[in-house]
Amino acid sequence: MSPPAALRALERIAREYGAGLAARKLALLVRLERSNLARAGDVLRLHEALCFLRAYPDDRAVLARVERMLAAFAHRADLRRHARALGDSGIAGTQIHFRFFSPTAQWLAQRWPDQLRVDWEEFESDGDLGDLLPLLAHPSEQPGLDEFEFEVRDWVARLKGPRETDAAFLLRRFAALRMDDFAREAVYDKLDPPLVLEPGPGTPERTHARVEARSPVFQARPLARTRPAVRDELARPPLAVREASEPEGQALIDLALAAMVTRARDLDAFSWGDPRDVRVVDCGEGLEFAMIGMIPERRLLLESVYGFLTLKNGVPIGYVLSGALFGSCEVAYNVFETYRGAEAATVYGRVLAMSTHLFGTDCFMVPPYQLGHDNEEAIGSGAWWFYQKLGFRPRDHGVLALMRAEERRFHATPRARSTPATLRRLSAKPVFFHAGRERDDVLGILSLPNVGLRVTDFLARRFGSDRERGERECSGEAERLLGAGPESGWSEGERLAWRRWAPLVCVLPGVARWSAAERRALVEVVRAKGGQRESEFVLRFDRHVKLRSAIRALAMENAV
Repeated sequence: MSPPAALRALERIAREYGAGLAARKLALLVRLERSNLARAGDVLRLHEALCFLRAYPDDRAVLARVERMLAAFAHRADLRRHARALGDSGIAGTQIHFRFFSPTAQWLAQRWPDQLRVDWEEFESDGDLGDLLPLLAHPSEQPGLDEFEFEVRDWVARLKGPRETDAAFLLRRFAALRMDDFAREAVYDKLDPPLVLEPGPGTPERTHARVEARSPVFQARPLARTRPAVRDELARPPLAVREASEPEGQALIDLALAAMVTRARDLDAFSWGDPRDVRVVDCGEGLEFAMIGMIPERRLLLESVYGFLTLKNGVPIGYVLSGALFGSCEVAYNVFETYRGAEAATVYGRVLAMSTHLFGTDCFMVPPYQLGHDNEEAIGSGAWWFYQKLGFRPRDHGVLALMRAEERRFHATPRARSTPATLRRLSAKPVFFHAGRERDDVLGILSLPNVGLRVTDFLARRFGSDRERGERECSGEAERLLGAGPESGWSEGERLAWRRWAPLVCVLPGVARWSAAERRALVEVVRAKGGQRESEFVLRFDRHVKLRSAIRALAMENAV
C-alpha cells in the first residue's frame, strides 16, 4: 500500500472504534511511520490523525505507537522538507507567526528569548515605534537618536545586545518602562508588532502538548455523537474537583498558553492566569478541565471569569471561557479543529454540568459571537443550530419568529439548511437555556454596563478629573456606610477589590437601610472578589438577596 493510500485508510477509521479496528490502525501506523510523504498537506494530515489517536487511543499498543511517532515527528525527513510550508501549523519544528498581545509576547520573551524575532516586513507601525525609541533607550543615547535617521529596524539592531534578538530587546525594554502596567500594555498592543517564534527546545507546539502522568482511558466503544439531554447532565452527581498546587497550576497555565500560541490565539483568562486559583475538574472517561482563575488585578468588577482548558487523556482538545453572576453563566465553547466531529455535544453537556456545580448556575447564555455574529467560522459550522438543538432559545421576538419560520421550512423540506445570511440574522442576539424558571435577571439580559455608567456619573459629579481622590474618599465612605472595611489580615488583592468596589458601594440604592448583617455580608462579598478563588465571590454575591436586588436596579436603569 502506498503512503498516501495508507494515510487515507487511517483517516477513514481513525474515529471509528470496535472489534478489529485497533489492529488495522496499528498496521497502518507501522506503514506510515517509515514512509516519506510527498506533500506538505499529507504531513499535516498524518500529524492530526496521530494527535487525535493520542487523545482517543484504542488500546495500549496503538497509544505506544502514536506516542513514538509523535516524539520523532520533528525529525521526519518529510517534515523537515516541508517545514516552511507548514509554518503556523503548530507542528514541532515549524515557525509560528502572530501579533501576540503584550502578556503573551512577554511570556514568550521570558522563556524563549533566543527564538523570538520581529517580522519587520509585516510591521505596519514601525514608524510609531521609532517615535518611542527615546523612551526605550538611555538618556545618554539621545543625541544620536535625535540626529541620525536610521531605519527603525536598524536602530533596534544597534540598540540591542550582541546576543539578544530584536524582539527580546523590545519586550524587555517595554517591561522596564516606568509606567502603569495597563498603560504599558496599551502602548505595546497599539503598535501591534508581528512576531515570529522559531522552533527550539521546549517552544510551544501541538505535537508533544499534554499533561504527564495521566493513566490513559482507552476508547473501547464508538464515540458518543448523540446530543445530550441537558437537564439530565445538570442532574448528574457532583463532579470530582481538586485544587492544584501552585507548581501544577503554573504548569497547566503554561500548557493553556501554549495551546493558544500554537493556534494563533490569545485569551486573557490564560494570559493572566493565577496559579493559586487552578483546579482540575475530573468528569471521568479521561475527560478533565483545568479551571484557571485570573489574578486579582485583572478581574472584572462584577462577573467572575474563568478559562477552562479541555483535556482528553491529558491532551488539550479545546477550551471554555465562562463568566458567572446572578445564578447565570455566559459560556463560550471551542473545540480545537483536530478534535471536532468527535464528542463535541457530549463534552458541552459536561461543561454545563461543571458550571452548575462550580457556580450554582441555573441559566446559561451563549453570546452572539459564539453563534456567528462577526464570526464566519461559526457561520460555516452552523453553530447556531448546534445550540438550538440542545435546547437553547432566543429571547428576542424577531429572532424567535425567524427560528420558527426556519423550523417550518425544514419540516416541509427535510434536507433544507439555513443560508449564511439567515444564520447571521439568527446570531445577532444571544440564546438562553433556563434549567429553572425563566427569569430576566441573568447575564445577557441585565445591562451591567449601566452599572458602570451610574458610577461614572457619580464620580464625575463629585470629583471630576481627580479620580484618585474619588477612590480615597469613596473607600472611607464605604467603610463608614458598611460599618467595616479592610483589616490587617486582608491580602493586597482583597484591598484592591475594596478600592475598586468602593464607588459602587456608595451608589447602591438603599444600602444605608440594610441590616448590620447584610452590610457586613457585603464586605465579605467585596473581599471575595480579590480573594484566592474568585468563584467564592459568585457564590457569596448570589446568596446576598439585597445586593442582587440593588445591582439589578442599577442595571435596569436607563443610564444613557
